[in-house]
Amino acid sequence: MALYLLAMHQPVGPAPEPAVLQQVMADLDALREEMQAAGAWVFAGGLHDPDASTVLRPADGDVLVTDGPYVEAEEHLGGFTIVDVPDLDAALAWGRRTALASTLPIEVRPFRERS
Repeated sequence: MALYLLAMHQPVGPAPEPAVLQQVMADLDALREEMQAAGAWVFAGGLHDPDASTVLRPADGDVLVTDGPYVEAEEHLGGFTIVDVPDLDAALAWGRRTALASTLPIEVRPFRERS
C-alpha cells in the first residue's frame, strides 16, 4: 500500500452560494464514507483561506515571519485527503471521484516511501 495526497485546489475569491456549497459538502461526505468503507481513507482536512497563513522563511541564520501566502496565485490549497491505496491507478480513481464531488481540480501526489 502507498500513501497519496489528493490536494484540492480552489480559486481565490468568495465561496460558492450556500445551496451549491451544501451539495458539494454532502457529496464529499458521502465519498469520504465510501473511502472509509473501502479502507483507503487515512485523513482529510479543509484549510482556511491563504490570508490566514503565516510564512516562515530562513534568512541570514534567523527566520523571517510574515503574514499571508507565500505567493500570489489564482488558486490555493483549500483542503486535502490522504489515501492509502495499492497504486497510482487506485489513487487516481479516488482523485477523479473527488474532483467530481468537489467540482475543483485535484492534484494526486505520492508520498515518498515510508522509512
